[in-house]
Amino acid sequence: MANRAATNPLGLPSGALLLRLGLFLLLSWGVSLGVLQLLLGQRLDRARMVQLGRDLASNVRLSEVALEQFPPSVVAQLSGLRLISGRQPAATGGAALDNRARELRLELCRRLQHCPEVSPTLSPNQGVWVELLNPLERVWLFAPLPRDNWWPPDPLLASLSLLSGTVIAGGLFLLLEVQRPLQRLERAISRVGLETRPAPLPQEGTGEVQRLSQRFNAMLSRLARSEQERATMLAGIAHDLKSPITRLRLRLAVELNSPQAEADLDALERITGQFLLFAGGGQSEERVHLPLHGLLGEVAASYDGHPVELDLEPLEAKVQPVALGRAISNLIDNALSYGKPPVVLKLRRETEQMVLAVEDQGKGITQDARQEALMPFHRLDASRGGSGHCGLGLAIAARVAEAHGGRLELRDPASGGFSVCLLLPLKST
Repeated sequence: MANRAATNPLGLPSGALLLRLGLFLLLSWGVSLGVLQLLLGQRLDRARMVQLGRDLASNVRLSEVALEQFPPSVVAQLSGLRLISGRQPAATGGAALDNRARELRLELCRRLQHCPEVSPTLSPNQGVWVELLNPLERVWLFAPLPRDNWWPPDPLLASLSLLSGTVIAGGLFLLLEVQRPLQRLERAISRVGLETRPAPLPQEGTGEVQRLSQRFNAMLSRLARSEQERATMLAGIAHDLKSPITRLRLRLAVELNSPQAEADLDALERITGQFLLFAGGGQSEERVHLPLHGLLGEVAASYDGHPVELDLEPLEAKVQPVALGRAISNLIDNALSYGKPPVVLKLRRETEQMVLAVEDQGKGITQDARQEALMPFHRLDASRGGSGHCGLGLAIAARVAEAHGGRLELRDPASGGFSVCLLLPLKST
């Protein structure tokens, strides 16, 4: 489809698009004609019967006046009307013709001083025989009736159906070929950044919409390449750092015992782990349904000897346990490094979401600096670079929350202190 759109640089309609437009027109015309026939067909037929009754009443009056002076054969020759003498012609035709003959008789009764006999017939053509007043003999006047069928349609109904069908076809075309693809494009754009790899859009609709979809798919490809290059770069940096860190640790263990060197190596190892996590190491992790309070308890158990307290409500959820555990660990590390003890790990249910909160008793981050604090590789205090922090703790937690369909929020609890909260939906998928 991309090749098809590329071979049409002028935006001319494709053959398939013109074919769909033609089908819309034909279907709309047919449906409009059928609806108008049902709604207006009877009224038009009634109007024709009224006009036919008016014309036939005039012919009956003129023929009756002429019959007072001339015989029927002479009247027929002079007027061009079809007249016969004798007994009443046999009635032929179906129920529909009988109904139309009765309608015509009612019209004649309203317009004449007497109510003539009307006999439907199919010979020589579809019509009726109308009895004329004649003192000498019975005389019958033939009046043809138009056929009551749907085809060919009445010119007025055909014109109205063409007009309304074109409008309906245009509306359907805009809805299906323009509005629907644009809505699909809008939904796809809103998902960019929330999904690991959004699916490319099918190139449907008009030429302009197809080009928009094509450029959106090209944008997704560029974003995927950029993300892959960034992940490869960060993963490569982290991988290259691991080997010398391991060698240094072995040499220190054999040659000397330096607490400062050990602390530096721990900081380097922590930075390496944060680089790996931010590079997307947890994006391919499968989600597991588990007790969330149990997972948080295991994370807090690794901080034995530190002032970390638990306040957990029993909740179950489908999460990525490794990624979520690392995100909570980063938040606890930040609270221990920058806040004031005790650090409280909380789990609560709030309406339709779960709240995983890490609270400390410090001053926290000011309102003006909170947006800046969520930026990756950005530290509010440059002097905090010696403890293994590289400005990725909040960014990693925010990314993990978004991967679970939630968000990260910085709060100021009513009891004081500072709280970093992961707001996750109750039904994570």
